[in-house]
Amino acid sequence: MKIVNILMVAIVALLSVAAGLAKVMQTQQELEFLQGFGLSASFIVAFGLVQILGGVLLVPKKTRLPGAILAASALVVSTVLIFIGGNLMFGLVSMLPIALAGVIIYQSARNTNSK
Repeated sequence: MKIVNILMVAIVALLSVAAGLAKVMQTQQELEFLQGFGLSASFIVAFGLVQILGGVLLVPKKTRLPGAILAASALVVSTVLIFIGGNLMFGLVSMLPIALAGVIIYQSARNTNSK
């Protein structure tokens, strides 16, 4: 079970950092997509930094809970925008990392409360 937990954390952390880097680096596809919702380039960079921070905080056990909450929050915002943009299939796939982050939040909160 420990390997499954490590894999979940690694997947969500890597996805969060990768998505954040795409925003911070202002890749054309990210900018076009997010600016289509009226977001400014500076807001997109700030959003990317939040995603990166969430991914980084996921790694150490001590900061896993706030990292998972940050990562999940950013993933939810992105997924909602994907659905609004009309990409149903990608939106459904994007819900998987949210579910994984939810499991990490649950486990981290349970471990924090049991100490």
